[in-house]
Amino acid sequence: QVQLVESGGGLVQAGGSLRLACAASGRTAGTRTMAWFRQAPGKEREFVARIGWSSGSTSYADSVKGRFTISREVAKNTVYLQMISLKPDDTAVYLCNADQVFSGTSWGQGTQVTVSS
Repeated sequence: QVQLVESGGGLVQAGGSLRLACAASGRTAGTRTMAWFRQAPGKEREFVARIGWSSGSTSYADSVKGRFTISREVAKNTVYLQMISLKPDDTAVYLCNADQVFSGTSWGQGTQVTVSS
């Protein structure tokens, strides 16, 4: 199974920017997609963005379109989430997700993003 480690979270003022990274290690072969989800206190986990590992095709939640950009660096087995124009509603734990042909779905531990007003 693949191991996922997120980094880059922190505290930022509204309107600011952050760049998250998720490094994959272990059995990375057969990765179909990687994605970012987030979970705020008392709320359900929600989809943020997804990228096709081979194709590079992307999709986004409506709430982040135009503000967040997902990208990947295949040689480093790393996916990124560039976030701009952050809002207090973006405050959450951001979790990395990998969907693989042989190993199914894997999750990272998450990184906290806090946006102050």
